[in-house]
Amino acid sequence: MTDLSLDRRRLLGWIGASASFAGLAACGSGAAEAKEFRIKYTAAEWRQRLSKQEFAILREARTERPYSSPLNDEQRAGTFTCAGCGNALYSSRAKYDSKTGWPSFWQAIDKGAVGTATDYKIGYPRTEVHCADCGGHLGHIFNDGPKPTGKRHCINGAAMDFVVS
Repeated sequence: MTDLSLDRRRLLGWIGASASFAGLAACGSGAAEAKEFRIKYTAAEWRQRLSKQEFAILREARTERPYSSPLNDEQRAGTFTCAGCGNALYSSRAKYDSKTGWPSFWQAIDKGAVGTATDYKIGYPRTEVHCADCGGHLGHIFNDGPKPTGKRHCINGAAMDFVVS
């Protein structure tokens, strides 16, 4: 009888933990979606303009597989722009190899290029970074980057295009 009640307690514990995790995972940032952006399209219009992967990342805040983007290895001089609207986001001068598998930058091209929001999707707060013009999800900012800012803008390559200088 003790083993049966212990199994039931364990089962109920797992059910409770699973429900809590699902609830936390469903909590998103919401701030980028709530803000008014200069460039606006309906979901159907975004789907027409973007590839499936671009839509998943920019409009649904998904993440590409690490080391899957050719932009991770991009070394030429130029500008990384939003794949959704063409807004200039990052200069190649601020790009560095963070060894994470995503294009990384220590700062945006200028103060108004990107915006941030708090993202709780994995259960704890992270700084989400989005395009300031269209609100497209780009990635996250972490405090483990190089000098001079100490920031690591960890950006999905599929969220950007690259323009050679």
